[in-house]
Amino acid sequence: MPDELVPTHGEPATVSTYLGRMVSDRPPLRIGTRTSPMAMAQARLAQRLISDTADLPTEIVGIQTSGDRWMGDLAELGGKGAFLKEIDRHLLMGRIDIAVHAMKDVPGDTPLPEGTAFAAYLPREDVRDVLVVREGSKYQRLEEMPPGTRVGTSAVRRKAQMLKHRPDLHVDRVRGNVNTRIARLDEEKRFEAIVLNFSGLRRVGLEHRASELIAPEVMCPAVGSGVIGLQCRTADAATVELLRLLDDSPTRTHITAERTMLHGLRGHCNSPIAGYAHTTADGQLSLLGMVFTREGGRFAYSQEWDSIARPTELGAYVAADLLRKGARGIIDGIPH
Repeated sequence: MPDELVPTHGEPATVSTYLGRMVSDRPPLRIGTRTSPMAMAQARLAQRLISDTADLPTEIVGIQTSGDRWMGDLAELGGKGAFLKEIDRHLLMGRIDIAVHAMKDVPGDTPLPEGTAFAAYLPREDVRDVLVVREGSKYQRLEEMPPGTRVGTSAVRRKAQMLKHRPDLHVDRVRGNVNTRIARLDEEKRFEAIVLNFSGLRRVGLEHRASELIAPEVMCPAVGSGVIGLQCRTADAATVELLRLLDDSPTRTHITAERTMLHGLRGHCNSPIAGYAHTTADGQLSLLGMVFTREGGRFAYSQEWDSIARPTELGAYVAADLLRKGARGIIDGIPH
């Protein structure tokens, strides 16, 4: 069971208990996050929600990670985990009380540190990717761009899917936070456009730069896209109970299905794996999963439905179906 919250034992703490302890015994609740503009915006959102739930003093602790400092290929640092290990260390050592993570950056092949769990998933935001064209471009949509057009992205998942639909494009990796990538797009004119996540673009107030919203059916999102997870120490019962008040049940259902699939596939940091769960109009839980080669030439695809009460079972089934369709060979054929 991935990322399950370990139940507390004995009588659960209440927010009132927590408030009394905070005022009398503890400094402000410390919310740890990366220092990028988007990560800080996510932390401020969590801070506002906590303040709306309980009248508690809080502070945001910015933590610069090795992933933020490194401008090369993330695979050389061990993948997306480079964004988490320093924050995990601060949480385990008691330097922060809550860690704020974009769930799309939480690896599927590495277990959470023992004694921690995601006590809350905030309501999911828009999962779609968007096209952002450079200032002065005469194009607005991918379909308008001629063969050989250079498009940048930070994700092998996006590169694989773009090349699957448009193998005539020239797609390269580009690193940096959202603000930096857009600034470089405009200044360097190396790319005609870049592809980003819409909810992240909106968090930093740059949604006006989106020229095309790309449907999930065309570009399946990353597992956990649009979801902010709040992680804490399971032994800190008061914080667990406080964060549980912020937990969004539909989002937990969807993220459980997606991450169960991801765990089942055992993909590494360079694996182009996409997954998207949602509740259909008739109340069923749908899960779409895809695995690609890095250039999009080969892929495995599966979409199944189940009861919303069975996200773990659905995630495991879709993972098994993808493996039956050749996903293991695709994943193992991509260098770590």
